[in-house]
Amino acid sequence: MYAIRLGVPEMKQFWEDLRKRVKSGKANKNDKALHKKVGKTMRMLSQNPRHPGLESHEISSLSKRYGMKVWESYLENNTPAAGRVFWVYGPGRGDITIIGLEPHPNDKVKSYDKVTLSAMGETIG
Repeated sequence: MYAIRLGVPEMKQFWEDLRKRVKSGKANKNDKALHKKVGKTMRMLSQNPRHPGLESHEISSLSKRYGMKVWESYLENNTPAAGRVFWVYGPGRGDITIIGLEPHPNDKVKSYDKVTLSAMGETIG
């Protein structure tokens, strides 16, 4: 099992805001669906980051830019602009830190140039 951490400030703030809207009943249909998908992806990552349903793979252009292996996993498949979670192993042994959430890049040339990732962050609880 891996401990799931959230990158700061973007991912931590995004998840806290989304959870708050869902818990308070103020979430719209899209927020609820995204909460469910991200939660499921986090559970799957914590149990097995190589789970076939996640289709996790390294994004070498992001690894080179950030100086560590950056992985991409699917939130969903067969959906236009399907969501992707970007993550790294660490900072501690047994940790995975989610550092980005983006729609799948559509353009084939330099498709990951626009992706901005969070810094390492805090364990979620």
